[in-house]
Amino acid sequence: MNIQQLEYLIAVDKYKHFGKAAQSCFITQPTLSAMIHKFEEELDVKIFDRTTHPIRTTDVGIHIIEEAKQVISSVNELKNKASLLNNILAGKLNLGIIPTVSSFILPSEIFSFVQENPKIELTVKEMTTENIIKALKSGELDAGIISTPYDAAADFYQDFLFNEELMIYSSEKILKDDSFVVPEEIDTNKVWLLEEGNCLKTQFENICHLKENELKPKNLDFMASNINTLIQMVDTVGGITVLPELALPQLSGAQKEKVSRFRKPFPFREISLLYYKPTYKQKILSEMAVYIKDSVAAKLNFNKNPADFVSVKPQ
Repeated sequence: MNIQQLEYLIAVDKYKHFGKAAQSCFITQPTLSAMIHKFEEELDVKIFDRTTHPIRTTDVGIHIIEEAKQVISSVNELKNKASLLNNILAGKLNLGIIPTVSSFILPSEIFSFVQENPKIELTVKEMTTENIIKALKSGELDAGIISTPYDAAADFYQDFLFNEELMIYSSEKILKDDSFVVPEEIDTNKVWLLEEGNCLKTQFENICHLKENELKPKNLDFMASNINTLIQMVDTVGGITVLPELALPQLSGAQKEKVSRFRKPFPFREISLLYYKPTYKQKILSEMAVYIKDSVAAKLNFNKNPADFVSVKPQ
């Protein structure tokens, strides 16, 4: 029996398919099957029922795999503690990020952080806030980056990352002489929103009391899952959408001309790093939080009077 065999068991239990499990473990299917068969013979138990499709984990197998997960967790903890004692930033980390943030920090801050710390094995998933909370509680994720405050996240540890202003992106001239927009000036029939479950959609609705727009054809059922799609819809079809401040550097010169600010108090959203409990991965989480915070601060124009801003809850 060895650690690799335990990892193969967990993979097959997750994917319910030997081929997909082998692919995730970067080995051939015959090798994985042979290793699991050897494990079953050694313990004289049957972990998987191979006659079903998808493969079913037996009742005995469920208990064995739970123990295997604990062993793997303990081994990883031992490795990370050793790295910590040697003052080396290393280990595996599973991170969930909401899509309206990942588009702007994944290719830059996250990518650079991993490049500068090659001993960290980081797995990143784009997920809704609700799914991030569920995955944190189940142990599938070690940490998540979401918009806060969020009621369901009250029991989690939170590290503040940054605040960013929420702005208007419009194909039409909606500015007054003072160059600011109030919610009442926005035509609610021309607003493009993100899909249900996206916290930025809720935040924009809370600002302007908005509903889905009437620009799309009656025979088109469309819900965007990312901000870039909404930008393209505004550019091509027309209308209005909300834009987080971090999106500005990715816009062309012509697109930046379509950006307007709300009138004071300016709405903003707070972004934080969540984790369920302090773990042996705490050093990685802390270092990553500081890295993101310092890097993003240089991009944002949030050195402003706090009295000029108001936080918009994502719920």
